[in-house]
Amino acid sequence: MPLFKNKFQIASNRLECWDYTAPGYYFITICIKKMQCLFGCITNGKMQLSFLGQIIANEWQKTETIRSNVILDQWIIMPNHIHGIIIITERKNVQTARRAVSTCLVQTPRRGVSTCLLPNSLGSIIGQFKSVCTKRIWTAGYHDFRWHRNYHDHIIRNEQSLRQICLYIKNNPAKWDMDEYNPTKYK
Repeated sequence: MPLFKNKFQIASNRLECWDYTAPGYYFITICIKKMQCLFGCITNGKMQLSFLGQIIANEWQKTETIRSNVILDQWIIMPNHIHGIIIITERKNVQTARRAVSTCLVQTPRRGVSTCLLPNSLGSIIGQFKSVCTKRIWTAGYHDFRWHRNYHDHIIRNEQSLRQICLYIKNNPAKWDMDEYNPTKYK
């Protein structure tokens, strides 16, 4: 693992050569830290949202309302994570990738990692979503709530892949017993 300021730095799982401000379809998964099942439970193959799950659903749906270049496709909130397809329809107010990277706008030195987020990039969309959800959840009195540090993304490159991912998301609650994110699967 590489070091940054004498601390181990977890390498990014983003595709190095990809511009995440580029129009496209992105399949994302965001998890709760320690995989706690706080967003609800699966009953008879259907997701039943808790109070926190309702906050997540509400904020997720606002994503395309507050960003004119974003459309939400298939999505599901699971007990301890969310899956969704984010469509970035156009590049908004971003310099060329080379210039924008050299003018880092947001850094997170508190974690010991320097992370640059370009405005209207997938990372900034996810970061804003996680931040707003966390503030609402903490305000509701759940001060121990934390997101997993990062998120998983997959760039959807063709119609067949899009159909398979949509089907995966739709069927995810019915397959919870076998889900890799189900903490009871291994007990």
